Amino acid sequence: MTFTDLRGFIAEVDKLGQLRHVREADKNGEIGAVTEVAAGMPVPPALLFDHIPGHEPGFRVFSNPLMTPQRSALALRLDPRQRPLEILEAWLKKRQALRMLAPAETADGRCFEHSLTGDAVDVTAIPAPVWHRQDGGPYIGAGSIVVMRDPDTGWINASIYRVQVHGPRRVTVQFDHMGRHGAVIARKYWDRGRPCPLAVVNGGDPALFMAGFESLPLGASELEFAGAIRGEPLAVCPGPVTGLPIPADAEIVLEGELLPMSTDALEEGPFAEFTGYYADDKRPAPVMEVLGLHYRDDPILLGSPPLKPPHFHVGVPMRVGGMWASLTAAGVSDITGIWQHMSSLMTVVALKQRYDGHARRAAMVAAGNAYMGRLVVVVDEDIDPSNLNEVMWAVATRCEPSESVDILRNGWSSALDPRIPPALKELGVSSNSKLILDATRPYVWREQFPIPSALDVQERRAVEDKWLDLLRG
Repeated sequence: MTFTDLRGFIAEVDKLGQLRHVREADKNGEIGAVTEVAAGMPVPPALLFDHIPGHEPGFRVFSNPLMTPQRSALALRLDPRQRPLEILEAWLKKRQALRMLAPAETADGRCFEHSLTGDAVDVTAIPAPVWHRQDGGPYIGAGSIVVMRDPDTGWINASIYRVQVHGPRRVTVQFDHMGRHGAVIARKYWDRGRPCPLAVVNGGDPALFMAGFESLPLGASELEFAGAIRGEPLAVCPGPVTGLPIPADAEIVLEGELLPMSTDALEEGPFAEFTGYYADDKRPAPVMEVLGLHYRDDPILLGSPPLKPPHFHVGVPMRVGGMWASLTAAGVSDITGIWQHMSSLMTVVALKQRYDGHARRAAMVAAGNAYMGRLVVVVDEDIDPSNLNEVMWAVATRCEPSESVDILRNGWSSALDPRIPPALKELGVSSNSKLILDATRPYVWREQFPIPSALDVQERRAVEDKWLDLLRG
């Protein structure tokens, strides 16, 4: 795997046999509909759209980029031939050893092959789709990285936020709550009476998109984390308008200023989110005045729209790395696997029980770190947490409702949560409760628990290694 940009990644996806070319799909609902149908296939293909009506041939859209474990592995520079749980285990091992790599500045940026400023800027030339039938408009940011610089420390934040197109030189950037790092940085500028410089970067190395999903601490840069994933620094160029570091091989870049909400705001949304609902109607969002538009020859807009669960942006639940680290830091040992289902809304922790209360201890730490999720399940080490059928078998046979269920209240959620009543959202409520299901064998009599009749995880892997290619034909 020697790719360094989105085009190289697409070529690798094609080698896996997981790329489909789609011509003449309309951006007003049809691209999004084809993307959603493809996501529901047993092996969801990545889609490269071209010859989009109303746009020049060569202005392309790439969707469902990372939906399979194999494509996620490619982006993380891991072996895509491994099983899903093995890919996650390899990522967690790699993540523990990662060392941040600062970007390397270069003067050679292919992202500036076409560079427009001032009145020449027209964002509507980019085929930004209306991804879902009731979305409030086209979204260029359903796969974009928003780059900002902290005015106090110089810290570069590069996070994923949705970006709606409102006109040739006006887009909105929506922060789902004001605790987001981007919102914190923007407010520092606004409090000083200044607009916030920013760049909306689309279609760089998928490692940067993966880095955008990580919950990095305040002051840590996704540009450096992407370099760590790649094993080499990310090449960046200073933006001609903002001076911000822009990935040199990015496909499409918007540069400009995010205006204070007190100066200008537009109604943004609605937009279908990863919960599978329109959690919010229109609401005010800060306006970005686009001062520069840059793109490569035949540019590719990266689209990773949220879809109804279980479909999610990435094929492996990257965020469990932080959860596993929290469990380790809390002294919870013998975790054998973690997985998240239903677009990260359901967390499953597998462990080898060492003492009475071990499973509940793990569940409470996991619940405290489950963003928006309402369901945490703990299973024994003989259960593959990535296999929902196995998990539900454990729930159905090892979970006694009168003994195995706990509820934690006032947990970590978001304004995107569809279950929080609108009246409470208006008051600022953004928390939910967490249901814990202990689906482990009761510790005190686990040795007397009936013996499972099926192969355990290691036995199944041994059979698969020998016979799976034959069984697949």
